[in-house]
Amino acid sequence: MMVLAVAFTSCQKFEELEKDPNRPGQVPPSMVFTTVLYGIYYSPWSDEHRWNQFWCSNYAYYDDQEYDWTTTSFNYTQLKNVNQMIAEAKRIGLPDNNPYSALGKFFKAYYFVDMSLRLGDLPLTDALKSLENTAPAYDTQKAVFKQALVWLEEANTDLQALNSTGNNTLTGDFMLDNDLIKWQKVVNTYKLRVLINLSKKEADTDLNIKKLFSDVVTNPTKYPVMTSLDDNLKFTYNSSTDKYPLNQDNYGQTATRNNMSATYLNTLVALKDPRTFIVADPASAKIQAGLTAADFDAYIGASSGESLDDMSTKMLNGEYSAISKDKYYSSYFGEPAIQIGYAELCFNIAEAINRGWVTGSTEDNYTKGIKASWTFHGASVDANWTTYYAQSSVKLSSTTTTALTQILTQKYLAFFQNSGWEAYNNYRRTGVPTFLTGPGTANSGRIAKRWQYPSSERTTNADNYKAALKSQFGAETDDINSEMWIIK
Repeated sequence: MMVLAVAFTSCQKFEELEKDPNRPGQVPPSMVFTTVLYGIYYSPWSDEHRWNQFWCSNYAYYDDQEYDWTTTSFNYTQLKNVNQMIAEAKRIGLPDNNPYSALGKFFKAYYFVDMSLRLGDLPLTDALKSLENTAPAYDTQKAVFKQALVWLEEANTDLQALNSTGNNTLTGDFMLDNDLIKWQKVVNTYKLRVLINLSKKEADTDLNIKKLFSDVVTNPTKYPVMTSLDDNLKFTYNSSTDKYPLNQDNYGQTATRNNMSATYLNTLVALKDPRTFIVADPASAKIQAGLTAADFDAYIGASSGESLDDMSTKMLNGEYSAISKDKYYSSYFGEPAIQIGYAELCFNIAEAINRGWVTGSTEDNYTKGIKASWTFHGASVDANWTTYYAQSSVKLSSTTTTALTQILTQKYLAFFQNSGWEAYNNYRRTGVPTFLTGPGTANSGRIAKRWQYPSSERTTNADNYKAALKSQFGAETDDINSEMWIIK
């Protein structure tokens, strides 16, 4: 019997033997979609938003403001999930164009752009042939963006067809409630983000970004975009599995050990912006000196460049504004975390008009963006707008360069605690607003311009890794202060 058992086992295929009976070999595409969607989520009050200079940690045990970055991670695991999602949709008999395949193109564009904006050149063509290939050649950053724009165009075309025929059943979507019409708006709104990130390459006829931008803005039937805050791609919190990052449970750990950043809060104060009173508490020392919570001068953010010891001491002395306790520590729900939003869209269109890419009213889009951000944060437009917009620092200037700075400043303010790295990406591209530096930011007083590639590249893909560094930066040095193609 033992001989027969051995003989029987030897006849079984290896593929069958390697299957784990405790793990599913097939899953619905909706389940993979949920995993892929969760992968694009950037949380508020995260490391990204400290480096966006929205808030500061004044307690060394928890963190600091240093831009002494090292390696970051790739997104290839999620890209593998995207391919699996598409394959599972095909396996269950969905037609070639289905919600998962269409959105798969969007996710490919999103994940590759996200990686490239952090790193530069990337394995793309070889990586997509086989994600198990441990030594893929690198594509240039320009090639990555060109391919991303192709995917986004295809995603819009596919979604347009699905929405027009009603063959648009999607499940597993916790951000947009399976609404493919809203997803088509997200795709095109995101496309405008990608194009505005390429502003330094507007003269590149191969990219033709001005025409691509104009095509979207001037043809809303073919390229619908977001029209209100209701269209935001957002993560909504609940009281059980997904609590808002700041809540009553962690009040003792974070409420006084974090404070507002000067780059953000002091800009609000200078503009006499009502968001000031919503996002921050007044500095206690200013209240003791006779100011009230209704005085803009009672709100002070700390420079991200200040040494941690000085910041901690001043915070203990009540010299800086803490994060608003009533708004951010009173519940588990907080506000939704926007990943791609309507206010940003308004400012991107305003910037494009200002740059001469497309015709239209710069001021109309600029004011829509501000009002959308106010509404999201709960500031009353009816009660505050007339006085606010009468200020010369806020009313859109007739001078093109001044107006551009105003647009970029307001876009930065609207990015507060949302949209991941976009505030930093816009600063790196335009220099607006001025990010503060000093002993607290380390890196010799510089804001890092990129991350290093994952350390695994040095061992498993060394030749291609070194070639990519030399091609981009002129030397085989993986320097966080080197300029990648998109910002040159």
